[in-house]
Amino acid sequence: MTARRRLDAELVRRELTASRTEAQHLIAAHRVLVNGAVAAKASRQVAAGDAVVVAGPPARFVGRGAEKLDHALATFDIDVTGRRALDVGASTGGFTDCLLQRGAAHVVALDVGHGQLHERLRADDRVTNLERCNVRHADLDTIGGPVDVIVGDLSFISLRLVIPVLTHLCQPGAPMILLVKPQFEAGRQEVDKGRGVITDPV
Repeated sequence: MTARRRLDAELVRRELTASRTEAQHLIAAHRVLVNGAVAAKASRQVAAGDAVVVAGPPARFVGRGAEKLDHALATFDIDVTGRRALDVGASTGGFTDCLLQRGAAHVVALDVGHGQLHERLRADDRVTNLERCNVRHADLDTIGGPVDVIVGDLSFISLRLVIPVLTHLCQPGAPMILLVKPQFEAGRQEVDKGRGVITDPV
């Protein structure tokens, strides 16, 4: 009997995507074809002999969230060319990739997890990969000195706890671009009331 695998796992095995998360995003976007037909589920079982194709142009960055940073840098007219940057909550490195493509000289990619940074960025001499590092415990020695710009996409922690730390990790007046996630900024009562979904009645 021919061995079969989940479609998202098979995309990674065939090196069509860098991670199962990326594979799942592509499947949800209806960009993955199996034997010529659009695949609807990441859990679909496929055989080694099935034709699996990712349709459409390749993604610009290793993570989809980078599009948000790219838009913010353009909107706020922040030039990172030649600058040394810190990416907190780097994960697969979408923000790091965006900074490098926009001309950053070096990026310190910091994350509390491990094994997530895209292999292309791991192999890039312009990237310092700091894994298993909690940003609240980071200092100038940890990141190799003050940076010129800070970006971040953090979860499960309020920025009110993080920003005071970040201000000691950068040059005076350095720009910070941080994603705000209401569910991690609101109090427990507000979060529980909406079952984890924060709404603005206005």
